[in-house]
Amino acid sequence: MSEVITIGEPLALFAAEGEAEVDKEIKDVEHFKKFLAGAEVNVCVGVSRLGHSVEYITKLGEDPFGTFIKESLNKENIGTKYINSTDKFFTGFQLKSKVSDGDPKIFYFRRNSAAANFDIEDLKGLDLNGVKHVHLTGIFPALSESSRKASYKLIELAKENNIRITFDPNLRLQLWKSKEEMIKTINDIAFKSDIVMPGISEGLILTGSDKPEEIADFYLNKGAKTVIVKLGTKGAFVKSKEEMHTVSGFKVEKVVDTVGAGDGFAVGVISGMLEGLSIKAAVKRGNAIGAMAVMSPGDNDGYPTKEELESFLRGEAK
Repeated sequence: MSEVITIGEPLALFAAEGEAEVDKEIKDVEHFKKFLAGAEVNVCVGVSRLGHSVEYITKLGEDPFGTFIKESLNKENIGTKYINSTDKFFTGFQLKSKVSDGDPKIFYFRRNSAAANFDIEDLKGLDLNGVKHVHLTGIFPALSESSRKASYKLIELAKENNIRITFDPNLRLQLWKSKEEMIKTINDIAFKSDIVMPGISEGLILTGSDKPEEIADFYLNKGAKTVIVKLGTKGAFVKSKEEMHTVSGFKVEKVVDTVGAGDGFAVGVISGMLEGLSIKAAVKRGNAIGAMAVMSPGDNDGYPTKEELESFLRGEAK
């Protein structure tokens, strides 16, 4: 029995490593280091490190990357009983550049991957007894028609069992057939979710506004219960029918890699709510973990244990 369930595509990530690789085009990089990656798996890693039980749903190829991913998940104490394997499709992977400023460049090898061929049949046998939280992102529905149908089926099952749903849009335009299809689908899933967590730039794409309160109202008026708009270093804006406030962020001495910060933010919110924190306190935790994430090279390397998180918060409070 797990507290949290998520569905997605885990990837083998090859990130450029070493000072000689900084600001190089991916084609020119000579040295890479292998990591476990994927937005939803990042959330699993973070939630597990904070002491909560989590189960991951996906499909992997019967190949070296699939084996690496499953072994990595097991090491992080992430449940794998809902991971199916296939010899018909390969496991996806990606390459990531190293930059001195801003977001690194990403190149995917995931078209027609094993996870893209996940379908509703793969959800048979799913037991939601005891599950308190389902987390979704906009990436898995982008992979294929079948993965999209599976995402909607999981939403339906969660609602039938009165399980809280968080949704991070995690826009990846390169995975969609068109921008219009992306916006329509992402917003439809957001309307069906309890807590929606867009970034400010995502809000502009999805709602036409970059004003936090207008973004929040867009989703609140369509069925979401709480909207948290991520504001980068400025923190996050929170609005529900009961409350509205901005939660400040944390100072970071040196940004190493921005990828994984948003997933770390989701880790803070989800774990905080599981522990009975107020939404404001949960968002503060999210801001903290997001800050810790950008100081490490891998997508989830910087996610803390409970002791490390408490130490970071104590240091920031001084």
